[in-house]
Amino acid sequence: MMKLTRKRVVLFLLFIFPLICFLILSTGKNNFTKLPIVTNNVVDISTLDAATTFKDHITIVCFLGNDMKSNKGGFFNLNEKIYKKFIEYNQFQIIAVFPKGQENEVAILKEEIGAFTDMVKWKFVSGSKQEIETLHTGLNSKDALSNLYTANVYLIDKNGDLRGRVNDQDSKDGKLFGYNMNSVSVLNAKLKDDVLVLYYEYYAAFKEKNKNNNKAERKEVGL
Repeated sequence: MMKLTRKRVVLFLLFIFPLICFLILSTGKNNFTKLPIVTNNVVDISTLDAATTFKDHITIVCFLGNDMKSNKGGFFNLNEKIYKKFIEYNQFQIIAVFPKGQENEVAILKEEIGAFTDMVKWKFVSGSKQEIETLHTGLNSKDALSNLYTANVYLIDKNGDLRGRVNDQDSKDGKLFGYNMNSVSVLNAKLKDDVLVLYYEYYAAFKEKNKNNNKAERKEVGL
C-alpha cells in the first residue's frame, strides 16, 4: 500500500503537477503576467540578411564580436540552457550576428556547438561594423558593444518588439533589456522563464481569438 502511494506521488510530481501549472498559467486572458515591451519596433535583422527576419518568430539575438574564441563559453551556455529547451517550440530561433570577415571563426563555433546539438534553429548573420552597431543601437539597451560583442542576449517577439523586465531587482532602474549569457543563473531564472511567459501569452491570445470566432459563428447561425 505504501509503495502504491509513493508511486502515485511520484507520478503526480512528474506529470500532473506540471500540467496543472501550465493550465493555471495559460488559461484565461489575464491569469499570468504579460512580458513587458521595453523597446518598440527594433531594427529588423532583414537589414543585414533579406532572407532572415524577426517577424513571426520568437527570437534570441546574440552578438558574436571579433573574438569568438575568448567568449565562446557564453554561447555554449546559451545553447545548453535555452536553445535545447526550446528547439521543439514553433517559430523559435537564435540569431547570432557576427562581423564580416569572421566566417572561419563562425564555422569553428558552429562545429563545436553542433557536436552537442542540432543547429537547425541557430541562424548566423553577418554584417558590417556599421550595420551591427545600428542593429544594436536600435534595441535601446544600456549596454555597449565591445569589439562588436556583448555578453547580453535579447528577446524579440513576433512583432519585432524587444521584450524584457521593468521591475528587475538586479537592475538599477528596474529595467532589464538583455540577459547575460555568461550567467547560468540569469539564463535559468530569467531568460528561460521570460520565453515561457511569452509563449503562454501567445497561447492565451490564440485561445481568446478562437473563443471570439466561435461566438461570432454561433451568433451568425442564431445560436
